[in-house]
Amino acid sequence: MPMLVDTVSLCGAILFIIGAATAMAWALTQSGFSRDLAAAMTGLPGGGATFLAVSILAFVVLGSVLEGIPAIVLFGPLLFPAARALGLHDVHYAMVVILAMGIGLFAPPLGLGFYAACAIGRVAPEAAMGRVWPYLAAVLAALVIVALVPWLSIGFL
Repeated sequence: MPMLVDTVSLCGAILFIIGAATAMAWALTQSGFSRDLAAAMTGLPGGGATFLAVSILAFVVLGSVLEGIPAIVLFGPLLFPAARALGLHDVHYAMVVILAMGIGLFAPPLGLGFYAACAIGRVAPEAAMGRVWPYLAAVLAALVIVALVPWLSIGFL
């Protein structure tokens, strides 16, 4: 019985987090934010490099407030054609987007994945805060390398 209660409470916490992220995704869709963001990003000067840099920043922020699948469903159909039109390969752009959202997902204080991982591991977020920064630094370094060297993501295609 105690194991069942623990399982249900953990599932409830995780489903609450996912439900809140889905509600946020719905609100962003209804407000027209995703269309406005795509229009603003395609009109930036500097071509593909500026678009990629702004995409990284946007997906880090979106990854911290949305769950991964709603973010991709909302912004993928809008930003992937713009990236293709600016000369970015689809697979390269996808790798950059996934890494950027991974940073946002685990970045305190808003990262939903960080709080879900703390709930699963039964660790207070304050106790885990110091240990998440080396992980985020490693993912950020990987993101910069993959963004600057497209061959790493498309070299074997």
